[in-house]
Order: sequence, then structure tokens, then C-alpha cells
Amino acid sequence: MRVLVTGGAGYIGSANVDALIGSGHEVAVFDSLYQGHRSAVNEAAIFFEGDLADASVIEAAVLEFRPDSIMHFASHTLVGESMDKPFMYLRENTNNATNLIEAALDCGVKRFILSSTANLFDKPEKIPIAPDERIVPGSPYGESKFFIERLLHWAHVTKGLRYASLRYFNAAGSTAVRGEDHDPETHLIPLILQVALGQRESIKIFGDDYETPDGTCVRDYIHIEDLAQAHILALEALLKREVLQYNLGNGKGFSVREVVDAVREITGHPVPAEITPRRPGDPAILIADSTKIRNELGWEPKFPDIRSIVQSAWDWHEEHPNGYGD
Repeated sequence: MRVLVTGGAGYIGSANVDALIGSGHEVAVFDSLYQGHRSAVNEAAIFFEGDLADASVIEAAVLEFRPDSIMHFASHTLVGESMDKPFMYLRENTNNATNLIEAALDCGVKRFILSSTANLFDKPEKIPIAPDERIVPGSPYGESKFFIERLLHWAHVTKGLRYASLRYFNAAGSTAVRGEDHDPETHLIPLILQVALGQRESIKIFGDDYETPDGTCVRDYIHIEDLAQAHILALEALLKREVLQYNLGNGKGFSVREVVDAVREITGHPVPAEITPRRPGDPAILIADSTKIRNELGWEPKFPDIRSIVQSAWDWHEEHPNGYGD
């Protein structure tokens, strides 16, 4: 297939580009490089630098490449920032996706895969969290992703666009060549690894009095290679299916302390940790129920444990202590 990947210079997008090319697909990347890295884009991919806010630019790229499918990763993604800048997230994430979906429909694109989020589910009624859990977004970021899911729903109903919404939990780990390099960095594993690399004095643990086995929050981590495989399976399934909605995670939770301990074991660094007050709005436990995608598409994570996820991340960060350096 011919697949256009927005945000293909970013952490998750670049790993998906590699997986698509490795599976024999023709790929073009559309990225503003606002958070992405040009050097993270596979050399076999066509590259368009542009901003989704400019409808004419994305339409020109779609017309030139003529994809039959789109994977949409480009987005503002910081939950905390979205609480400070709610209208930026609600406006830009939604408007940019609208421009992309309209361009896709105008140019005859048949399939669309959305990088969605577990932040759709604030205070879920059941854990593990299934795809049919009630949607109550936990932030303007989560709300913007829900808006995009609704855009895709109506694009399907009115124009026949086939789509998949993949709601994943905590993306983590690295491939042999792609790793996590954000500015600012907000994700737990790379922050702890910065301590092991001597780039940060200690790691903060926000609360140790939750109703969990060790008192710290429990989260579901999913390796970016496993995410990429899920996207490829969804892409293939959309040849026969109309709409797919899946939650992606290992189905296992790992506490903050367990993640810190894994980094200590793998790196041999003591990793000083500082207990600080809880952050407002942090649920004690968030774990995905991925039974649906396992049963329907045969998806099975290759990195089911936190140690293998951390090891892959450490291997990349040790080799790239300054990230991509661009």
C-alpha cells in the first residue's frame, strides 16, 4: 500500500514508518519538525515538511503522493500542557485533523488510522479498560482526540472512509535505531534514564500512598514495536473491515517503583528517588484490556515485561545520550 504518515519524524511515528517500509509498503512522511527529528525519518520514505494547519500544504502533499491510506500521529500530546493551554489543544489538534481528513476524502484516500489515547478514559468504571468503556476524557488533550474520533465517524457515515482508532496507553521502549527524544521530556522511563546518564540528579515519585501494592501509581506500558505491529495489522484489516476501535497495552500494570527498580537493575545506577505530593488527577491504576485486538487481529506484544522495555530504551539512550542531536 501507499501510506502517508503524519508525525512520521516523531517518536512513535518514526518507528511505524520503519515497520511499514520493512513490510513492503511505500511510505511518505508529513511532519512540521516541531517536535520530530529529520534524522529519525527512514531514508526510504518520501519526506514533506509542512504544517497541518495549512490546508493547502497537506492537500498538495496528498495529491502528489496519492496514498491509499493515512496514519495520523501528528498532534500536541502533553496532558499537563493541555490543562494550561486548553484552547490550543482543542483548536489545533481538531482543526489540523479536519484539514487532513478533508484532504484525504478529496483525494480518494480509502483508509485512515488514528493514533488515539487512553486519556479518553478518566476514572474508568472497570479496569482493565475495554474499548467500550464510557468515554470521559481526562484533559483537553483527550477531548481533542475524542473530537477527532467523531470526525472520523462522520467521515465514515457520510463519505465511506474506513478508519481505525487505536487508543494506546504508555508508549515506551526503543527499537535498534529509533528512540525517545522529546523537549521537554515528560515520560517516566526516559526521565529515569536521564538520572542514570548523569543528566538529572534524581527522579520524582508523585505520591506513595495510593491503594496499590507498593503505594505508587500503576500504569500499562507498551513497546513502540508492538504499537507499530498493531498499526500494520489494523491497516491490513481495513481492507475488509469498515471501522476498528481498539485499546492497546500489555494488560499488565507496573508501578512507578517497579519501573525505577528495573532501571536500577539494568543500568547499575542507584537512581535516587524523591517522594513528592500526588499530582492532581492521577488515577491509582490504569491498565488496558487488549482482548479485542488480540482476538480479532491476532496481535500479541513481543515485549510483555517492563524489564525488556526498559532494556531496549537504555540501549538506545546509552548510544544516543544527546538524542538525535538535531
